This record gives sequence, C-alpha cells and structure tokens, in this order.
Amino acid sequence: MSAHLVEVVITGHLGPSLVTALDGYDVTTRADGTTSVTGVVADQSGLRGLLGVFDDLNIEVVSVNRVTPA
Repeated sequence: MSAHLVEVVITGHLGPSLVTALDGYDVTTRADGTTSVTGVVADQSGLRGLLGVFDDLNIEVVSVNRVTPA
C-alpha cells in the first residue's frame, strides 16, 4: 500500500489534547456523536499505527474509508 488519504470514523468526540496529538489529521466532530479523522497515511504500517492509537485508548472505530482527494 502506498500513501492514501483515509477517513477514520470513531464513536464520540475527542478532547483537545488528543486532537493536538493527531497533528496532520483533520478532526471533525459530527452531530450524530461521531468524529471523523482524515489524513494521509504513508503505508499499511502508518494506518495500523493510527488505528492502534484509538485501540490503546479504547475508542471504538466505526469505519475506515479511503477518500478520493477533492
């Protein structure tokens, strides 16, 4: 896998310190109680690292989607 723009949708909203830690990602809270974290991951390992952050914090991942740049 080469670099791709991905969107990870998680349950709940993130606190300011975690949003800051996700530097380089666009974090958007949604009215439905979920949060979208969008950014470029370099490879499969980078994606697993991002997902690992949520797993370590017991944050439920709803979906992982490849996004076509606008």
